[in-house]
Amino acid sequence: MFKRIVVGTDGSETAAEAVRQAVELAKVTGSPLDIVSAYEPVPPRRVREESGEIPGDIAHAVGPREDVNVILEGAAGPAQEAGVEVHTHAREGDPADAILDVAEDLDADLVVVGNKGMTGARRFLLGSVPNNISHHAKCGVYIVRTT
Repeated sequence: MFKRIVVGTDGSETAAEAVRQAVELAKVTGSPLDIVSAYEPVPPRRVREESGEIPGDIAHAVGPREDVNVILEGAAGPAQEAGVEVHTHAREGDPADAILDVAEDLDADLVVVGNKGMTGARRFLLGSVPNNISHHAKCGVYIVRTT
């Protein structure tokens, strides 16, 4: 049914529900699952300051992707436990763009996102990740009701 599924997460409880459902879809269809999380760039000055306070043996692990790597590892765990082939992708920048870029790069059949941010007037003023993805994806989009 699907040859590749992409899901986005920011580590929130609502995103965890989207990941959970994406894992189930991947398991049922035998599709690999690609989990994407975006991060904001950290100013080099902050990285230098913080890495100066960290013991040398773990300083190599500190950087702009540190938090997003933890989020991705947490999301990938249940997929691996379910026997799903899972790949993680940390991307700098806008979350919707990150998810769309990975989906396009991998020629995904389906993008899974939560519906958080799709209600109220805010969606018309600022847009949201699910709205942007639903309008710009070059594949199917499954918007999980998480709120």
